[in-house]
Amino acid sequence: MVKRIFAAGMMITLVLLVCLGRLAWLQLLPGQAPVHAKPAGGWKRMAVVQRQRSLVLDTGRGDFIDRYGKPITGETYPALALFPIRKEGRGSRDQLAKLASILGVPLEQLEASWDEMLVPQFWGHIRGRAPLRLSKEQAEAIKRLQVEGARVLPYRNRYIDSFDAKHWIGFTSEHPEWLEAEHKDELESGKRSLAEQVGGSGLEKSLDSLLHGIGGTWVSYYMDAQNAPLHGLDMRVSGPHNSYYPLRVVTTVDLELQNRLEAYADQAGLTEGAIVVLDAHNADIAAMVSRPKLHPGQFLTSDGSEWVNHALQAVEPGSIYKLVTAAAALEYRVTDVRETFHCDGEYGKYGLSCWKDGGHGDLSLQEGLAQSCNVVFASLGERLSAEQLQSTAEALGVIGRVGWHKDRPFGPFTRPLRLLEEEEGGRLFVAHPLPRNGGVMAQSGIGQRDVRMTPLQAANVIVTLLHSGKVLEPRLVSEIRYASGERMVGLKTAHAPGHGAPIGGDTAAFLLRGMRAAVEHGTGTSIREGIWTVAGKSGTAETSKGGKSLNHQWFAGYGPVKSPRYAVSVLAANRAIGSGHQATKLFRGAMDIAAALEQERGAGTQKAPGASS
Repeated sequence: MVKRIFAAGMMITLVLLVCLGRLAWLQLLPGQAPVHAKPAGGWKRMAVVQRQRSLVLDTGRGDFIDRYGKPITGETYPALALFPIRKEGRGSRDQLAKLASILGVPLEQLEASWDEMLVPQFWGHIRGRAPLRLSKEQAEAIKRLQVEGARVLPYRNRYIDSFDAKHWIGFTSEHPEWLEAEHKDELESGKRSLAEQVGGSGLEKSLDSLLHGIGGTWVSYYMDAQNAPLHGLDMRVSGPHNSYYPLRVVTTVDLELQNRLEAYADQAGLTEGAIVVLDAHNADIAAMVSRPKLHPGQFLTSDGSEWVNHALQAVEPGSIYKLVTAAAALEYRVTDVRETFHCDGEYGKYGLSCWKDGGHGDLSLQEGLAQSCNVVFASLGERLSAEQLQSTAEALGVIGRVGWHKDRPFGPFTRPLRLLEEEEGGRLFVAHPLPRNGGVMAQSGIGQRDVRMTPLQAANVIVTLLHSGKVLEPRLVSEIRYASGERMVGLKTAHAPGHGAPIGGDTAAFLLRGMRAAVEHGTGTSIREGIWTVAGKSGTAETSKGGKSLNHQWFAGYGPVKSPRYAVSVLAANRAIGSGHQATKLFRGAMDIAAALEQERGAGTQKAPGASS
């Protein structure tokens, strides 16, 4: 009997030892992970992961600031995080009722939303909206309640409440297919995740390789298999803990000017088009407005035009291209400033006529520019060869793209960099070899037929003339800094390469005088009065959309005349034929807004700390 009891005891002891050994092996040894999971740390870590629910507090993505250091993206505020623990473990009904009252919602709504949760989430973080921002009083009241599974945590909101989506900033979204194609090695090493947000357009896209950073900050909340909280473990915050990240991108944009212009464009009824403001000293982009508004994740127009940055889209320029034609005519000596032209309203061929019934009579080249006479510039177009007009267009930076770029890797960038990837190239002719047809040249000379230009290029032409023909590349970013404030890399002001010999200083000065004459007594007299004295050139281009004939209305110029601060271009796209010239009005308004802001700042004495040469 004793022997049988002893034998049974030995068997039970052996079984227990085997079970304990198996459990120890599972907990302590790395084991072989399933192919789809690839866990690091073995089954011990996996056992812990299965008992926790994690929530992202901060993606670690870099932020943007304006030229004065004002945040454009990124803010941290207290928000309520809810973890999907079972109903019985959350607290008393009285506690939950008080929590609902603090949030301003019925108890039933709070309970229903919480019951539906499968993963942790911030309260109010649905359909792309940022979580509810808690006041200091709300946050303290929730903490005092001590509701299990509900925690007040710091949430990093990328797009701040006052942020109106901007095409040049762009947007972020999940794009696992792109990550797998472009960053396979980083995914396999764990440096990037298929679930992370990546840049979809604008600077968010062109600078994504740096903006994504080195990882996010997470909070983990521990629960058992029945979604009940594991008392004593509570929460754990994990992240990269690197003082150099996230990065900060210093843009050239004046955020206050940008916001005021956006509000003005909407108030003035700009439904489709753009306003571009460049710093006259170095072609830095101070503001860039595009309409329709960008609404990430939404399609609000039938043609999707809200996704297009109209400041970077090349369209027919019309009469503002007469600046290019006049420059070519002077550079190649097919005319001079003493020649007298005659306009009786009809060109006499190619179906061309002047916009003014009865014509302008006798007028000089400068008056032809001031009055935007089609007869003068169609005539000059025919006198020029296609090569001459093309060469001048290249010299003024309106062929191809003009935005800041690097053709080879530099600094932290392992690939060539173009800040404005969506920028379209300007063009003069489509046909190759270049045309020898008089009609083509006459129409091209007035900015019609195959001619295309972007509002960015139009503003940059003005900067080029102010710099006696030297073409600069409009820059949107001046430098990228570490979180500690130290500079990571600078993006210096650059002259546009490959644009051939610049036009002469005398030619540039003549064109500037012509733009002053246009406002003093020509087509721009309606905007003579304002804070600054301005100069510029208007344009109206024939176009069509959906089979309907329409006009693109343009104005490009600078101010103040005596000491130019900004070059501005305005495009009011696809306007009804015969409608008022909205672009001219918007130009005057944009200049007045810029002038008023300069006066508020003490006549421009505030230095942009982020701007570098």
